[in-house]
Amino acid sequence: MSIDSSSRSGLTIAGAPISSPLKDVWALSRQMVGHFVENVAPCGTLPGDAIYGDVTTITRTCLELAVGMLDGTNIPEKIERLKDAAAQWAREGVPIDTIHHAIHEGFKIGLELVVSGSAGRQRAAAGDGEMVITLADYESLIGGAKLVVEMLDTMTTAVSTAYVRELKAVVSEHHTAVHTLTSALLGGHPTSTMARECGIEIAERYHVLALAIPPHPDESNPVLDGTVVARRKLRRLQAELATRYNHTPLSLLSVDGGTLLIPTQHTDDAALEALTTHLSKAAHVPITATLVSTPTDTIPTAADQAHQLLDMVARLHSEPGLYRFDDLALEYQLTRPGPGREYLGSLLEPLDHHPELLETLHTHIAHNLNRQRTARLLHVHTNTVDYRLKRIGQLTGFDPTQASGLWYLRSALVARTYRAG
Repeated sequence: MSIDSSSRSGLTIAGAPISSPLKDVWALSRQMVGHFVENVAPCGTLPGDAIYGDVTTITRTCLELAVGMLDGTNIPEKIERLKDAAAQWAREGVPIDTIHHAIHEGFKIGLELVVSGSAGRQRAAAGDGEMVITLADYESLIGGAKLVVEMLDTMTTAVSTAYVRELKAVVSEHHTAVHTLTSALLGGHPTSTMARECGIEIAERYHVLALAIPPHPDESNPVLDGTVVARRKLRRLQAELATRYNHTPLSLLSVDGGTLLIPTQHTDDAALEALTTHLSKAAHVPITATLVSTPTDTIPTAADQAHQLLDMVARLHSEPGLYRFDDLALEYQLTRPGPGREYLGSLLEPLDHHPELLETLHTHIAHNLNRQRTARLLHVHTNTVDYRLKRIGQLTGFDPTQASGLWYLRSALVARTYRAG
């Protein structure tokens, strides 16, 4: 007897089809679903009408498919029904591990029935004599074992393929909706109709974050495709956002950065403080973000402010992290055009012929006046830092070691970055 999976002949034990214990698919499917409810999804992964409706139907379909394969019947329409069900479960958010666990639990039940049924027929055939397994029965058992593996492969492949394909479609639809609504909010013209169509509720207030995402070191590796490395960096960051907020926040992001809108009721100050740390860890690069909180109707203005703040932080070579508008209000005001900005920017002109002094001032202020860290970043001794700070005071007339002098120098540094730019 051939045991090739393409064989059209059915497998038998003691002259009876090996699939006999599975023939009553209606009763067996109800039994299996009851087992699923008790052991596979006891926490209510699906509502009752789905459990005793779609799930029972698909369980029956799987049984019919198993019986058909054991009997050598080719029934591709059963596979299509299984794929359709998997796609529906993906759209409804049923975890794929629950589906696969249910399939395997069903196989264990079915296999026990087949094995016990085959053993019973062998004992009945033997009567009072010694039970003998014929070569044909042995080949059927081997063929049945191989078919079990083939059935599992067929069902899990069908479920996984359809599930992932539908999940990608759902994610794509949601991404498009998020992109549309975010663009509308940033443009200042969201509508309740648009929100309903997107399936996303518009909050009353948002944290508007401007993000700067630096290149990953591997993006410049000539051995690797920099574009692929950059996309993977962005996907990791987006996955972290989706996981952290249990949904995809409204965002317009590229591999270099962008804008993120987070409803204020969905996060607290502690979470915001830790946000850039988590995003940096996920993206494997140090991310800088600036934050402005605002009512929904003023999001465009807040987004513009947030990106101006981000530009200012970049010009000042500040450390990566989260910067709030309240923390940088003075610096922001200093960047506004006018005679005040021009005057402050001119205060550092005596350093134009001393680039090492200007770099030292930049680094020292950007790293919270930490002499040791400034020295380490500039690869000089701390005494050299002290000497340079003293020279800056002599040339500009403002002592960076005194509060009043430091205030003017920091203000001049802010104004100069825009005056020169």
